[in-house]
Amino acid sequence: MGFAERALAAAGAAVVSAVLVNPLDVAKTRLQAQAAGVVYNPIWSDFRCYPSCSTGGVNGFGPSCSPECFQYRGTMDVFSKVTRQARLFRLWRGTSASLALAVPTVGIYLPSYDLLRNRIEEYADCNCPELRPYAPLISGSIARSLACITCSPIELARTRMQAFKESNVGGKPPGMWKTLLGVLSSRQSISSPENFRGYHLLWTGLGAQLARDVPFSAICWTVLEPTRRHLIGLVGEKSNTAVILGANFSAGFIAGVISAGATCPLDVAKTRRQIEKDPERVLNMNTRRILLEVWRKEGINGLFRGAGPRMGRAGPSVGIVVSSYEVVKHILHRKHTEL
Repeated sequence: MGFAERALAAAGAAVVSAVLVNPLDVAKTRLQAQAAGVVYNPIWSDFRCYPSCSTGGVNGFGPSCSPECFQYRGTMDVFSKVTRQARLFRLWRGTSASLALAVPTVGIYLPSYDLLRNRIEEYADCNCPELRPYAPLISGSIARSLACITCSPIELARTRMQAFKESNVGGKPPGMWKTLLGVLSSRQSISSPENFRGYHLLWTGLGAQLARDVPFSAICWTVLEPTRRHLIGLVGEKSNTAVILGANFSAGFIAGVISAGATCPLDVAKTRRQIEKDPERVLNMNTRRILLEVWRKEGINGLFRGAGPRMGRAGPSVGIVVSSYEVVKHILHRKHTEL
């Protein structure tokens, strides 16, 4: 199979995963943004204070809810308050950006990982056998770096769309493109002759994202590959669709949960880096400084803020993507061999 066929298989799996797990991603981002001091009090035409939540007065644009209406105590509390305040579909806020991110990211990531791992294993078998166990770690890290650098602006838009609630009275929250234009306009006007230099702001938080995603990928594939081989070995080498689906989903679920939990502090740093609106802090922030700041102010709880929904999202997400990808590969491979 060529790169294009692998990319197509991966993109289809990414669409299914992005839609199913987006509410957990929203919950994780809201909890992390709240800990960073983001204040929610939106003015939307369809927004309302739910009955048990009192109105806090009028703020010049319209009625506002009291501050406790926007204090999230956990994942289920996020689901409950978002649903009561702004209807169920708000849990899929940022899905357009998630799809725009997932399709190219996974379309680059999984095929690149596949091809790199095969090349490294072939090289190891011929020249350096002790390198073979590290093939998943090396290829996963390189493939994830390529995907992150390519798709970082979309990740920035998604994080801001999920973290912030901004809108004009009677209007809708800004979409992905308006969010990215807002990032650029925070530095200078779009028509400025120096606009090109401002485009680096679209990669705000790339360092923190790489610091999170590269270790995540390295841990994930290091756990997933032996787990997958072990599960397939338990049921025998039957190359049917059910075995491939079950083994890959189970291995992906386990690997996703472990790697998401291990890299949660780095995810906290990435979120805070991308939701920061102070231009001076944006230029001076880095992953190490953010982690130290969170540790001093909030301790271990702050570093693992949102770990529950992050792990709850990563397990099924990795399981769905990997199993769907491998099943489509298996079907396409069988069709090629039958021709």
